[in-house]
Amino acid sequence: MFHANVAPGVHRIEDAHTTWYPMEAEGRLTVVDAGVPASWESLLDALRRLGRGQADVAAVVLTHAHFDHVGFAERARAELDVPVYVHENDVPLTRHPMQYSHERPRSYYLATQPGALPIVAAFVRARAFWPRPVRSVIRYTDGVLPIPGSPRVVFMPGHTLGSCGLHLADRDTVIAGDAVVTLDPYTGRTGPRLVARAATADSERNLRSLDALAATGARTVLVGHGEPWTDGAEAIVARARVAGAA
Repeated sequence: MFHANVAPGVHRIEDAHTTWYPMEAEGRLTVVDAGVPASWESLLDALRRLGRGQADVAAVVLTHAHFDHVGFAERARAELDVPVYVHENDVPLTRHPMQYSHERPRSYYLATQPGALPIVAAFVRARAFWPRPVRSVIRYTDGVLPIPGSPRVVFMPGHTLGSCGLHLADRDTVIAGDAVVTLDPYTGRTGPRLVARAATADSERNLRSLDALAATGARTVLVGHGEPWTDGAEAIVARARVAGAA
């Protein structure tokens, strides 16, 4: 599902309840997150819609390296010859995207959260649980990334140890990854919140790290699961603190 210009020059694509973002800048595209393996076809469709070719893809940036966000990263690296950027703390996850730390067994949610079952089924159909490991990455930590769009890294560990957002100050937008979401794929609940403990390494740290998101003051927050938030970073953080993690 393609949604054009959810922020200026930033497009939203949703596959299997997972969102990722091609961003136009300097005549090229920076792709933020890589969805699920089936998202490769969505990338090709987006290029057609935008009147661009595969050579226009400049980089893939991962906000974190869980299985449902690295989907086509290795294919883009290998076939399009583009660099894949990831925070240095999440480099091990790019090699083993299913081996992530979490506070509560995933089986608990399958047994107790029927609202999550359609999402899990969509993950299966989109091959989300079987991404290719990323063989080579460029590590980042902080500062401004040297890629089209010049996003500034907003370090927000907790969901994963290397979870980050990308602040696009000139577009009044933050792409927050899964540091905060408006749909929890493990429960099916909507509204600002943390991802459930089945997929969060340290929920207390996640909550504390949201201070960095609020400090951006951005009007639009684009998340890894759920609808865009347009009422400001401070407001989404306040709501997420109340909801916490299931």
